[in-house]
Amino acid sequence: SSSCRSFRMETVPKDLRQLRACLLCSLIKTLEQFEVDGCDNCEELLQLRNSREAIYDCTSSNFDGMIALTSPEDSWVAKWQRIGSFKRGCYAVSVSGELPRHIVQELRSR
Repeated sequence: SSSCRSFRMETVPKDLRQLRACLLCSLIKTLEQFEVDGCDNCEELLQLRNSREAIYDCTSSNFDGMIALTSPEDSWVAKWQRIGSFKRGCYAVSVSGELPRHIVQELRSR
């Protein structure tokens, strides 16, 4: 189907080691993928690309469950998890951790 062909393999975790989940949108990638591409949903806000410090601050290795999201607009699971507006990829069901205070304040001011 055309939806499968348009699925970017860069978004799928390349390894099961060093997986991290974004604390804002729950997208799961390897540390290296976050470093190279940033977060597919939150890059504008979190600026993870090329910043290991930001990656450690804004992602967590402590998460539960994994959802493979291929058709965000059609998925009842995506609606239930409130990730229907996000890019295709693998998402954590829940992520443990907190965003740094300065980022939370900036998000609230928007």
